[in-house]
Amino acid sequence: MRGPIALATLRTSLILGVRLAMQAGTLLLVARVLGPERFGEFAGVAALAVVIGTLSSFGTNLVFLGEVSKEPGRRMHVLAYALPTTLLCGTLLLAVYLLFAGVYLSASGVSLMVLLAIGAAEILLQPLFAFLSNEHLAMERIARSQVVISLPLVMRLLAASLVFMVDAADPLAAFSFGYLIASAIALSLATATSSAPWPTLRDWRLPSRSELHQSSGYAALAFTACGPGEIDKTLAAVLLTPSSSGLYAAGTRVIGAVTLPVIAMLLSALPRLFREGHTQPRETTRLLRWILVAALLYSALITAVLWLAAPAFMGLFGPGYEGISQMIQWLCLAVPGMALRIAAGSMLMALGRPWMRAGFEIAGVIVLLVCSLMLTGRLGGTGMAVALACAEWTMAALGLALIASARMRAIRPRAA
Repeated sequence: MRGPIALATLRTSLILGVRLAMQAGTLLLVARVLGPERFGEFAGVAALAVVIGTLSSFGTNLVFLGEVSKEPGRRMHVLAYALPTTLLCGTLLLAVYLLFAGVYLSASGVSLMVLLAIGAAEILLQPLFAFLSNEHLAMERIARSQVVISLPLVMRLLAASLVFMVDAADPLAAFSFGYLIASAIALSLATATSSAPWPTLRDWRLPSRSELHQSSGYAALAFTACGPGEIDKTLAAVLLTPSSSGLYAAGTRVIGAVTLPVIAMLLSALPRLFREGHTQPRETTRLLRWILVAALLYSALITAVLWLAAPAFMGLFGPGYEGISQMIQWLCLAVPGMALRIAAGSMLMALGRPWMRAGFEIAGVIVLLVCSLMLTGRLGGTGMAVALACAEWTMAALGLALIASARMRAIRPRAA
């Protein structure tokens, strides 16, 4: 019922609140140390690594979530092929990332070693965290799953603090290597303290054709889901001046953080949607309606608060970020659409409609690309913020329409 979900949402929101504090601390420290120009470069290459890293597991992390939420005994069976798939795909994708990100070497001066450190962290190590956190999520230990996800954030905050204190000659390189070391330490701690071991190497195997087919839809889903939230920063690094790119990247990190309670609510509801989405259509429809109303009300409230509080961010980021307040106010246009897009995408995933989600998010990326190319030349960073808002609201509208259509088809046969 909604009561347990609301309680789980509250617990998860508390954990996410701690995550928000750690992310905010890391953001402010790194932004101050690097300055807007270098921060924009870092955000661009890191966002590209995050997007490519979503393909490392080839969707097996979401298959793992769905299978274990239905039958916990399937854990070892899925992990036996999911882990080698993730490492194999991740290694190949790391090479692709280094080749693709080479564009930035001449344009921004980001070194190959910095790219390698960021790429290894996001494309090889971070995808393995998904299995550790998704196991808790599948068992409805939502808050515990967020604790696992928070481990690398703690380590990155420590790395950022060290770089801030030692006044490194090349702070971008120093933080990038700290970024990689933080992910490695966090993964080691998480696996060492896990209640159940992973399959041994001799139990690993390659996935069958049917298993690959099952996970392929979720791979596309993960890629397109991450794209709207990250690829804009890579576009900003290409289309904007370094200073404007840094302001935009910092502003989008702020508005992304305020959607964490929406994510908490969805994480709390996902196991139930996976279990009951196909068997109890009317009750599921009521739950979906409740989630969407809550997401809309929260996002409207937080948008108003963020708009009013925007002038305070100038003092937080420092004098090098002049214009950050206006950037955040323009980005407020995207917040309600972002919240509804996140909600709609998670719902379609849980209801077994990964291609629907992939479809509306691909449409959103196309809108983002077209609008950013049209607007940034005349409006600069403001145009990028407006392009993001157009993309988020397009995805929200398409996602909600697809959910409504899917639920009507699910209810009608049973009513007949």
